Amino acid sequence: MSIRTLLIVGLALVFGLSAAAGVGLMMNNRAGATPVQTVSVVMAAVAIPRGGTITAEQIKTAEFPRNLVPPGALTKKEDAIDRGVFTPLVPDEPILDAKLAPKGAGRGLASLIQKGMRAFTIQTPNVASGVAGFVMPGNRVDVLLTITGGDNDGTGGGSTTTLLQNVEILAVDQTIDAPSSNRVETNQLRSVTLLVTPDQAAKLDLGQNKGMLHLSLRNFEDVRAARTVPATMHGLRFLQERPWDEKVKGVLEAFGKALAESKKRETPVAVDVPEPPRQVHVRTLRGLYEGRVAVDLPDPASNGR
Repeated sequence: MSIRTLLIVGLALVFGLSAAAGVGLMMNNRAGATPVQTVSVVMAAVAIPRGGTITAEQIKTAEFPRNLVPPGALTKKEDAIDRGVFTPLVPDEPILDAKLAPKGAGRGLASLIQKGMRAFTIQTPNVASGVAGFVMPGNRVDVLLTITGGDNDGTGGGSTTTLLQNVEILAVDQTIDAPSSNRVETNQLRSVTLLVTPDQAAKLDLGQNKGMLHLSLRNFEDVRAARTVPATMHGLRFLQERPWDEKVKGVLEAFGKALAESKKRETPVAVDVPEPPRQVHVRTLRGLYEGRVAVDLPDPASNGR
C-alpha cells in the first residue's frame, strides 16, 4: 500500500471520528435542553369567504411555540364552529377571535353587523355611475346627496352635499364577498348595502326619497374626515378656474409683496440729530467770587477763520 493511500485513509478516519463526535455532542445537548412549550392553535384548512359560517371540516389545529402564538388566536375548535367570518380567511391562516362574529349572531349578512349598527340598502341606478363598477364589499365610501330645486332656493337650481363619510360596504347587490376579478359588472349593480348607525340610516332614507345618492370610493387607509362644503349650481355657474401658470404667477406675486413688506418693516428709520451748540460756558474764579463767561465757537464751514 502506497504512502498516498495510507494518508487518504488516515484523513478519512480523522474526519469520520470528528463528525461522529459532533453529532454525539449535539444529541447530548438536545437531550439536556429545556423542551419548547407549544400551544394548539385553530387554523383554516380551506379558504373561507367573508360572511361564511365556519364548519368543522373547514378548520384544523397546529402546534405553535407559546411565544409565537398570535394575540387573540383561538385554541379550541368549538370556539370557531358556527361563527360568521368578518374578513376572508386563507388556508393555514390562524383564526383570530376578532375576525369572527359572536356566537349566535346568525348567518350571512346578519353576522357582519356589529352591535349597535344597521345595514341599509341603497336601491338606485345612480350608484353604479358614480364608481363605474369598482365598488366591492369591504370597500369604504363617502355618500353624496344631490338635490335639484328651483332658482329661488339660493342654490341656483341644485346642490350636492357630502352626506356621510367613511362608510363600509357590506354587500353589492346580493354579494357579500369581493369577486376574484375585483370588479362588479355595472348591469349587476342594482343595490349597495352600507354599514351605518341608526341616525345615518335615517339620513340615507330621507336622501334617497328626496334626491339622488352617489358613492365616492375611498382609500382603505384614509379614515380622516374631509372638510367639505356643499356645491351649488349658483357657485358652479360662475366658476372658472385659472390655468396653472396664472395660479403660480399669482402665488409668486403675493410672496414678493409679503417679502417687500417684511423688508420695509425691518429698515431702520433715520432720526434727526440736533447740531451741537455754537457756544460753551467757561467757569471763572476770582478770589472768593465765581463767574461764567460765554465763548463763541468758530463755524466749521469757516475752516477756523
